[in-house]
Amino acid sequence: MRCLSVFVVFAALLVSELSLSATPAVVSAQTGAQEKAASLRAQLTEVEKKQAELQTRLKSLDEGLKPENIESALAGVGSTRPEDLREQRRRQLEIERNGVRAQLDLLATSHSRLETAIATADADAYRQSAAPVTSNPPTPRGPSIELSSETTTPVRPRRVRKKKTRKSRQAHRVTQTVSLRTAPSVPT
Repeated sequence: MRCLSVFVVFAALLVSELSLSATPAVVSAQTGAQEKAASLRAQLTEVEKKQAELQTRLKSLDEGLKPENIESALAGVGSTRPEDLREQRRRQLEIERNGVRAQLDLLATSHSRLETAIATADADAYRQSAAPVTSNPPTPRGPSIELSSETTTPVRPRRVRKKKTRKSRQAHRVTQTVSLRTAPSVPT
């Protein structure tokens, strides 16, 4: 089911990529990032598949380590020392179980690293798809045609609005009283 959802997401990404009208250089950069993310997702599904197989193997080993199962496994074997055979079988199963657990630990770290790499690759693909187109598209093969007018508009910096400062009434009164005190008195 998960493989199907990964396939559907990949197909949707591919269709959306083809419908975009971007330059070939940008498309190839986006394709590279998306292909990297897709290959990492494929690796992640393989890791998850191996983890599931090892989990089932670990459960069967735990079941096989039960004393009654060890006895039933050695029921058809005749020996003068059955205790030694049971102990040998138990050690063999424990060694195999420890190996499976070690592999599961390695796969868990690999799983987390792949998830991080997928998130990074998706972010890179998004950044590349959201980046403005800055390069001119390559001209078709044959005689080169020079365009006389510029096809892109020059980018002007945005204007910054100045904030209007509002004086408070009290500050306005203070300036009026100061100006009245400093004004020379005129005799009438």
